[in-house]
Amino acid sequence: MDEPRGNIPEYTVTEISGAVKRTLEGAFGRVRVRGEITELKRYPSGHIYFSLKDEGGKLAGVVWKFAVPRLGLVPENGVEVIAQGKISSYGERSSYQLIVDRMDYAGAGALLARIEALRLRLAEEGLFDAARKKAIPMLPEVIGVVTSERGAVIQDIRTTVLRRFPRRIILWPVQVQGEGAVAQIVAAIRGFDSLPENGPIPRPDVLIVARGGGSLEDLMAFNDEAVVRAAFACGIPLIAAVGHETDTTLIDFAADRRAPTPTAAAEMAVPSRVEMAADLQQKAARLSGALGRLAGACRLRLQRAERGLPDLPALLGTARQRLDDRAARLAMALPNLLATRRASLDRAERGMPDLPALIRAARQGLDDRAGRLRVALPGLLAARRGALALGAERLRSALRHAAAGRAAAGARVMLRLTDAPLRAGLREARARLEGLSGRLESVSYAKVLERGFALVADARGAPLTTAAAVAPGAALRLRFADGDVAATADRPRDTGRQGALPL
Repeated sequence: MDEPRGNIPEYTVTEISGAVKRTLEGAFGRVRVRGEITELKRYPSGHIYFSLKDEGGKLAGVVWKFAVPRLGLVPENGVEVIAQGKISSYGERSSYQLIVDRMDYAGAGALLARIEALRLRLAEEGLFDAARKKAIPMLPEVIGVVTSERGAVIQDIRTTVLRRFPRRIILWPVQVQGEGAVAQIVAAIRGFDSLPENGPIPRPDVLIVARGGGSLEDLMAFNDEAVVRAAFACGIPLIAAVGHETDTTLIDFAADRRAPTPTAAAEMAVPSRVEMAADLQQKAARLSGALGRLAGACRLRLQRAERGLPDLPALLGTARQRLDDRAARLAMALPNLLATRRASLDRAERGMPDLPALIRAARQGLDDRAGRLRVALPGLLAARRGALALGAERLRSALRHAAAGRAAAGARVMLRLTDAPLRAGLREARARLEGLSGRLESVSYAKVLERGFALVADARGAPLTTAAAVAPGAALRLRFADGDVAATADRPRDTGRQGALPL
């Protein structure tokens, strides 16, 4: 028999799990749940598992891989968010969970706190230092714009640039909010920065990153760390124009200039042509006036200096006339000076004696005296020798008489009386003889021969004084200090040169 059955229905586990799942999904549908993210885990499959908690409970949550790019933010532990999705259950674990396909920060306060924390961290790294900011070029040739191609921002920028100073504009269209906006903005900034200088696409001279106004959540793409770092690393001067004047994003701190609106960014990028023309005209007028005043002052100073200068043409004429006069006088002075000097030389020549005649006369007188001396010297020597011999004989005789008469006293006395005059005369004669001997030796050629000279004479013994007097083959006698030597002349030497003949 079958066992009795009660009124309580019987279900399998699968039926109960399916019923609970259908009940949860049907009762709640899509919901928005506010809580703080905790127990966040990223699996290699790409799914994200986490929990949302508040003061009274905790709810499991999951983000499937295909929904991660569309979340709108990067989930992190400790961040309060509003998760949007549907409630479902996981029967194998008897648990329910929230399947999330979008997340938003829970309120402006949480967003601002997160933005402020990121700002402080980036500021500590030096990304916002004023010293690294680049100057905006005065008149760029090409302007790069990173914004949406369908918004009013690009139209405002284009209109403002055309109105102020037409320049070439290159647009890099990007999404300015929502899924993929951060990646596109970063790619646009880096793409412009990587353009070569002379490539097919011109490299911009200034870059404008702009979007229109919106809520804090709409502007979050420009508060992303990747966008801020891309703006910091950009080598092109960058102007940030995000939102309205009261909106502030982190890219404003990293950019080289911040504009309150996209229109203001275009005004910063290019100057006003009208204002530049007016300013140029004003400066040209001021410069012209200054040059006129300077020229007037210089002209007045020149006129005053001119009045103080002498009459230059008159001075030049006087100097030219003086130069002509000096030139004429100089032309006459040189011949006159030469004539005067020539006359002086002629007078001096007429007053000078005949030097060759004087020399010949002096040589003739010298030869005459030498001949007379040669003639008189033997007689003088003979007379002196005779006188010396006579004196010596008289001396010897007196000495004999003195010796013979020593016995007699009277004769001794007489010898004393006559001895003194005799001695005095003898000394006088000896002194005279010595003087004559010295003079004789000074003119004697024997002393010359003793110094190494030789006397050249012909065969008869007559002295030869010139080379012209010697004939080739003539017999010669060379007298030296110690004797004579016979020699024969080979040939006459040049009569214009002095020296001994070759023997």
